[in-house]
Amino acid sequence: MKKVLLLALSLTTMGFAAQAQTAAVKPANAQTKVAGPQIQFEEMKFDFGSIKQGDVVDHTFKFKNVGTQPLVISNIGVSCGCTTPDWTKEPVMPGKTGTISAKFNSAGKMGMQNKVLTIESNSVGGNAMVSLVGDVKDSASADASTVTPAAVSPSEMDAKDGKQKAKVSDNKIKMKKKSS
Repeated sequence: MKKVLLLALSLTTMGFAAQAQTAAVKPANAQTKVAGPQIQFEEMKFDFGSIKQGDVVDHTFKFKNVGTQPLVISNIGVSCGCTTPDWTKEPVMPGKTGTISAKFNSAGKMGMQNKVLTIESNSVGGNAMVSLVGDVKDSASADASTVTPAAVSPSEMDAKDGKQKAKVSDNKIKMKKKSS
């Protein structure tokens, strides 16, 4: 009885091992085609760095339809009225590319910004999102921040009670200096 049971177990194990060896192995980077349209972006986020308040940033996101049917973008929602999108209006055929351009107007904005665009399409993956990020600086302080104390001539400096003041144009840079 033990021999029959051991023989059946051995045959079952060998059968699974033989099946595993004949199964097709796909490379890790292999892309499978999706039945239907599918949007794939070259980049999901664009960092525009630091800009002055009032500057306008314009960036174009490129995408590809990696699916098997035409991709149609029906609408793009934005997180703020300061961002205006424009996109490829005609259907994007499988394997072809399209674009979404976004303009961000920084007037009235300050500090770190993250403007999200929600792409509504017939993609099997549902809605996609891309974003513009960066830092908006006050135009007056951006100009003053580029002035270093070394750039101020000694005749423009006034030292009182351990404090130094330097006047540059209409902007004042206050520097505290500890007395030794």
